[in-house]
Amino acid sequence: MTENKLKVTLLRSLICTKPGRKRTAIALGLRRPNQSVTCPDNPSIRGMLRVISDLIRVESAGEV
Repeated sequence: MTENKLKVTLLRSLICTKPGRKRTAIALGLRRPNQSVTCPDNPSIRGMLRVISDLIRVESAGEV
């Protein structure tokens, strides 16, 4: 079974962001600007990405 993946890159610093948004970014594994992680493409991850959409860039990483 193949699963779609998303490449998520943190574009802006987490300094001066609300605590909930900061915890969301850290839960995704994003701690430093320009850091990228690969996440599965599912509704729970999509909801987390929507919360911090102005801080990140999302790209398709293909199927794994």
